[in-house]
Amino acid sequence: MKNYTICNCKQVTYADVEAALRREKHFDDIAKLFQSVQEITHCSTGCGGCHDKIMDAISEIMSK
Repeated sequence: MKNYTICNCKQVTYADVEAALRREKHFDDIAKLFQSVQEITHCSTGCGGCHDKIMDAISEIMSK
């Protein structure tokens, strides 16, 4: 997948989300994964408009 910016406010890319998820041991709780990605990248802490895009990216990465 081509890298692209998901969170414009914090300049978080798909690759940033993927890298944050690599730190996780379990992919069983998407809400927990979102919180972890948010803590690491600060995505969805500005306007919040990217929330659904971040969740979609997490879901896609989980299914790889």
